[in-house]
Amino acid sequence: MGVILNRPIGKKLCQLDDQFKHFSIGDAHVYEGGPVDREKLIIAAWDWKDSAESFRLHFGVDISKAESLCEENKNIRIACFLGHSGWSPGQLEDELKVDSWVLSSLSLDIFKQIKAKSECWKSAISGVSDEMFLMANAPDNPQIN
Repeated sequence: MGVILNRPIGKKLCQLDDQFKHFSIGDAHVYEGGPVDREKLIIAAWDWKDSAESFRLHFGVDISKAESLCEENKNIRIACFLGHSGWSPGQLEDELKVDSWVLSSLSLDIFKQIKAKSECWKSAISGVSDEMFLMANAPDNPQIN
């Protein structure tokens, strides 16, 4: 099973809009969701069940549902995304064939690092290849290197 791990934008939900300061999930990190609807916020919640192979995802929940999931289960983790990706039929498969995407295995250890923001993303990408290790650890703006 593969996973898409989005890059953090360096902000928390409450920093995007003051209205989120009143919610317990206001401290959730925000990630790049994709090039479509970049102003649209998508909330995801997940938890691991009895083992590292048992994973449950709630994707596209509203803030009230995210809050209730957190109240019901202390192991729930929350992440927010600005924008999303979308593909026409067969497009994603074609992009995978030409290595437009970097694939990594789903790992409980990586998800445990999610609060470390960019470190989680770097860890997942760095393990794919030496080339990806260099890319993940390069400065966002090479001119300031």
